[in-house]
Amino acid sequence: MEQPKTGQDSATGLIGGAFGLAKNLLGLVISRLELAALELAEIRGNLLKIAVLFALALTAGWFAVAYWSVLIVLLAWDSWGWKILLLMALAFTVLAIALALYIRAFLRQGKIALPDTMAELRKDRDALL
Repeated sequence: MEQPKTGQDSATGLIGGAFGLAKNLLGLVISRLELAALELAEIRGNLLKIAVLFALALTAGWFAVAYWSVLIVLLAWDSWGWKILLLMALAFTVLAIALALYIRAFLRQGKIALPDTMAELRKDRDALL
């Protein structure tokens, strides 16, 4: 006949189960950290791109202000030199508007969020609760 299990075997099983659970939990945490690190690297690149585009838009905006100001002065003097300034002012204004619209569209795409990491963390939370 089979002998009944002693308390020592059940304690070993309990400790082994706890270690297995801890090992799986550590693996889950590590995989989530790796995913977050990958997405943060992507976000860093996107933030750099946004910073460069913002600097270009700001520069173009200041050029637009400068050329529009010079245009107003020249138009007040009633000279023929205003045509080139009008062309330059329109060009920089269009550039500034185009860059601003591009930045807005880029931000609306959600490229600086952590969608995959947040989805996985929500799944983990739902599974644990």
